[in-house]
This record gives sequence, structure tokens and C-alpha cells, in this order.
Amino acid sequence: MQRVLMYTTAVCPYCVNAERLLKNKGVVDIEKVRVDLDPQRRVEMMERSGRRTVPQIWIGERHVGGFDDLHALDQAGELDGLLTG
Repeated sequence: MQRVLMYTTAVCPYCVNAERLLKNKGVVDIEKVRVDLDPQRRVEMMERSGRRTVPQIWIGERHVGGFDDLHALDQAGELDGLLTG
């Protein structure tokens, strides 16, 4: 299983949905970075992703994007292969 990194905040329904989808796919360990607790990590997220919104998700070295992007990968049948590497 690939490493999953997710930039998140405490109150974010899209983050909750992304985590739920990943756990339903068998991901047991999601490295979560709370950008609401550390403004420097938000800057890091924006520099890495080019986006300001959460969640921002990486699977392995690939930036997937947010929940809508993750869901679209799943609907296209590409998420399982990405997660297993």
C-alpha cells in the first residue's frame, strides 16, 4: 500500500469524505497534516499543490488533489491501482 498524505483542517467535510473513501479502500494509515494548527504547513501545502483548499492528498509521490479528484479517480477505476503502487 502506498503512503497517503493528506493536508486537512479540524472542520472539513471534504476531508472526512476523503478519509472515509480511503479507509473503504483499505488504507489503514493516513498521514494527516493539520494546516489550521500550523500556518507554515498551509504555506507548504500551497507551494506543493498550487491550491489553497483542503484536503490536498498525495498517494506515494503523486499529488491527487482534493476529494472531488480522489472520487473521480475511484469512479474511473484508477484509485485501487494507484493505492497499491
